[in-house]
Amino acid sequence: MNTTKPNHIGRKISRIRELRNMKQEALAQAMGTNQQAISILENSEVVEDEKLAEVAKALGVTVEAIKNFSEEAVINYFNNFSDNSINQGPIGTHNTCNFNPLDKVVELYERLVQAEKDKVAYLEKLLNK
Repeated sequence: MNTTKPNHIGRKISRIRELRNMKQEALAQAMGTNQQAISILENSEVVEDEKLAEVAKALGVTVEAIKNFSEEAVINYFNNFSDNSINQGPIGTHNTCNFNPLDKVVELYERLVQAEKDKVAYLEKLLNK
């Protein structure tokens, strides 16, 4: 049985942080504070709007997402999530690549080589002045 109040903002922050696979230390660093401050924050039933906005930004969510967060909604979302595409199999969803990854590597390499050529040309131009 869950004994936390449904509107316990600190607990909602904690659960969102956990769902984002983030430790208290990482959230603290993103907010420019320490882990103890995050622990205190997550144990607070009420959080000031200004502080809540900072937390939301660090977590990559909106203030409304924190205020309206519920475990039931998350569970329902993942239980009902299905795109019924051909990528669904007996084991689950299979991600397919719509492009050749090697083409992307070559493309990136060519861009890096061109950037280096541009840099060399620029430096040669500076030396010739």
